[in-house]
Amino acid sequence: MSKPLLEAAPSSADCLAVRSEVSAQIGYDLAACRALMRGGSKSFFAASLMLPARVRAPASALYAYCRLADDAIDLGSDPFAAMATLRAKLDAIYAGRPGPDVEDLALCQVVHRFTIPRVLLDALLEGFLWDAQGRRYETLADVQDYGARVAGAVGAMMALVMGAKGTQVLARACELGVAMQLTNIARDVGEDARNGRLYLPREWLREAGVDPDAWMLAPVFNPAIAQVTQRLLDAAEVLYLRAEQGIAALPRDCRPAIHAARLVYAEIGEQLSRSGLDSITQRTVVPRSRKLALLARAAGSAFVAPAGQAQAMAPLPAIAYLVEAAEAPLAPELAGKESTVWQRFDERMARLMEMHARLVEHDRLSR
Repeated sequence: MSKPLLEAAPSSADCLAVRSEVSAQIGYDLAACRALMRGGSKSFFAASLMLPARVRAPASALYAYCRLADDAIDLGSDPFAAMATLRAKLDAIYAGRPGPDVEDLALCQVVHRFTIPRVLLDALLEGFLWDAQGRRYETLADVQDYGARVAGAVGAMMALVMGAKGTQVLARACELGVAMQLTNIARDVGEDARNGRLYLPREWLREAGVDPDAWMLAPVFNPAIAQVTQRLLDAAEVLYLRAEQGIAALPRDCRPAIHAARLVYAEIGEQLSRSGLDSITQRTVVPRSRKLALLARAAGSAFVAPAGQAQAMAPLPAIAYLVEAAEAPLAPELAGKESTVWQRFDERMARLMEMHARLVEHDRLSR
């Protein structure tokens, strides 16, 4: 599935050497900690290191929940049963009575502390279910509807965690998520097709002379596929440019990390274009040296002046309902509710981030 924000983290099969140290530091079973952290892709993890500690911890909890919820729906034998279970868990979380699973405890703390509307998490789960159902996407608007759910909703939640306020900044956060989703779809055309999934707009394929269903039986790269892929990257670029305005309006300590994510994912599309737009027979990767250069460039974002009187732009239609929900002064389902979970959440979650960094480095040195 094409999910830029939800890729599995690097494996660490040889992590036994750090098990006792980590368990002593955090007080949780290592397997549970790794389950919580495995929601971060390499790009997310790199960018997240630039987040301030106040954001990095709850962001990690959100990503862990997203990853585990996606797996429950996409990899289970009955996606509808998994969806029912996840919704029941959300009922308990929003009532302030989460179950014992570490990801549920963490999410409960986040939604109550940062007033995350239930609409955003329901949208996310709906997007995961669309994947399991094999939904067909006829138009760009249809693809954007999907991106709004699996990535735009995450953007809105991240904005709330960062303390961003206002329709414009929330809209740009959602649109950045959709842009990253479109980039990831363009990068993974072949992989998705081999898994029986097609996210390129079918309307565009037919306009380029490609029968979508026939092509799915034998996915091959050709000029027509290249043309459609480039159109999708162009659509993503429009949203990346819009996102710049929202990034400048974020709290200063959050701008570098979000700008880094924006630059790295946009670079995936640029690299794909430079390599001939073939995402059928190869997977585009941003070289480590280039990624480091982009992270260094993003580090200066903290000193960019806020957008101020920047031009107001109507939200992309696909994300309008997410923005409306996110900018509500108080989520109705949270009114009067008190969280009953961790009191030292930020410190515990920061330790999880440190643990994850050690595991990734251990894995790298073991190869």
